[in-house]
Amino acid sequence: MIDFILTALTFVVPFVLVLGLVVTIHELGHFLAAKSFGVAIDRFSIGFGKAIASWTDKSGVEWRVGWIPLGGYVKFSGDDNAASVPDSENLANLRRDIEAEEGREAVLRYFHFKPLWQRAIVVAAGPFANFALAIALFAALLLAFGQYVLPPKIAAVQPGSPAERAGFLPGDLVLEAEGRPIKGFDELAQLVQVRANVPTDFVVERAGREIEIVATPEWAMRTDQVAGERRQGMLGLSPAQSKNDYIHVRYNPIQAVAGGVERTWRTLETTVYYLGRMVTGQVAADQLSGPLGIARISGKVAQAGAEGAPDVGSMILGGGVNLLQLAAFISVSIGFMNLLPVPVLDGGHLLFYAYEAVARRPVAAKVQAAGYRVGLALLLGLMLFATWNDLQQMRVFKILGGVFS
Repeated sequence: MIDFILTALTFVVPFVLVLGLVVTIHELGHFLAAKSFGVAIDRFSIGFGKAIASWTDKSGVEWRVGWIPLGGYVKFSGDDNAASVPDSENLANLRRDIEAEEGREAVLRYFHFKPLWQRAIVVAAGPFANFALAIALFAALLLAFGQYVLPPKIAAVQPGSPAERAGFLPGDLVLEAEGRPIKGFDELAQLVQVRANVPTDFVVERAGREIEIVATPEWAMRTDQVAGERRQGMLGLSPAQSKNDYIHVRYNPIQAVAGGVERTWRTLETTVYYLGRMVTGQVAADQLSGPLGIARISGKVAQAGAEGAPDVGSMILGGGVNLLQLAAFISVSIGFMNLLPVPVLDGGHLLFYAYEAVARRPVAAKVQAAGYRVGLALLLGLMLFATWNDLQQMRVFKILGGVFS
């Protein structure tokens, strides 16, 4: 029993720390933008459900931590719920109530009566805070530790692989892939993994000459310590991996920030490309992970960082560094997902605001309400599907089948 509890904590604690950081920064984006425009705020919550802890500051804002660590929200004064849905179909009723209770000037403190451009900035501030967090984390890690880069030089080509058929040879140095400069083998691997069955242009240096190669990665099952068994694109290229092959690159502050921006952009680009292929049916959706998958990966990442450490301090440092990198990747994904034009998400609010800007009137209350219901159903359905994938990855059903057979 004790072993089970310790194992659970190994996954739960890293998951809560990573998701808590990402969600807190997202909600702080909304909160600080709203504060800068003088919006009245009732509550800032990390997590949903009953409060584990709460306190109220001098300005009257309730700060709370909910027991379900799967998100958060900022509740503006006058909101009917945490999604910032207007109180009623007719905002004029809300205006009259505010004027009667607090005076005419108080109306300007309420979010729904702020100018359209201010509301749009407040809503967009959450996702962009996630991108800023990713840049800051990547930059801080590059500044503190630098980066060990394995040059994209090919040591071996797997017989019968897509790489061999395309004409790759041992000794080739990959310079570009799909017009993108390739600085390290990890960049090459990341690009190949999401481009299965897609012809991809490469430029390699061979005997002092640049040669163009077109290769099509194939699907292959791969198992690694962190992600477990995954289906991803494969070319069949192997790099040299001795200690002497790695180059330790150091960064000054400006270079670190530039590197943080570049990593964030590449992560966003890869996320958009892969999800686009998933939506169009080119990639199976069984690779989509939910909360359980993130928890499992968080635990594995922390364990991988702590392995081989000579003392407790080094274990904590190694695990912490890996979790910060994971938080940066997740922050980019959450920022992008929140910008999707789905009601309930920030992108859905921005879509309604775009209509309001063009039509010069808000979306009808009934349409908004229907949109939020549909958006919520889609979101819950996606979460259930992702959780099903997580359970499949964790082989829960096979284990249960073995228990009851």
